[in-house]
Amino acid sequence: MTQEILISVRDLGLTYKVRRTLFSPMFVPALSEVTFDVYKGETLGVVGKNGSGKSTLLRALAGIYKPDQGLVRSGATTIALMTLSLGFDPVMSGRDNAIFGGMLLGFDSEYVESQLDEIKAFSGIGDAFEAPVRTYSSGMLSRLSFAVVMKVSPDVMLLDELLAVGDESFRAKAYKAMRLKIASDQTTIFVSHNVDEILALCDRAILLHEGRIISQGDPKNIISRYRKLD
Repeated sequence: MTQEILISVRDLGLTYKVRRTLFSPMFVPALSEVTFDVYKGETLGVVGKNGSGKSTLLRALAGIYKPDQGLVRSGATTIALMTLSLGFDPVMSGRDNAIFGGMLLGFDSEYVESQLDEIKAFSGIGDAFEAPVRTYSSGMLSRLSFAVVMKVSPDVMLLDELLAVGDESFRAKAYKAMRLKIASDQTTIFVSHNVDEILALCDRAILLHEGRIISQGDPKNIISRYRKLD
């Protein structure tokens, strides 16, 4: 049976404009000739050294960055880029920020409010859920962010180092939740420096280097080549 292609990326290119002085801009290529497909229900890993273009690629897929060339075709209704803190307002309570964060991911307030009890329970922050997030520790903020992410269900999840959250106990809980989400036929594109996570969670992987895909395929082969990069 032919797999359904949910996202198709062709010859994607993106350049940053960096100002050295007022009259002397510098153009820095971030992505160049990036081509790949994402199949419905798969988990695709993205690996590469710092500065290889991984986070830029996710932002281009989410529509946050407009590419200079190439195209992204998508059959998905909702594509959500999920990062820690989700643009939280420090003055607002955890409850209100959970609603706001869910809405930023593309869901209406009524749906997010129906998930609040589960978000609170999963985060494990107790009564702090009603307190302003400026009073949170970094670990509590990570817990709340991840809980919001896990309780919404976009067609495609774009995850940028999202399992590096909280203490050891919560990371184990987050990892288990992520495995269950993936097993439910969730389509996921997953950026991580943790090669063990890529090997355990991903069906395929791509290797980015200096803004280009230099290899894609079986995660074991991709990780082996990744480890050999300078």
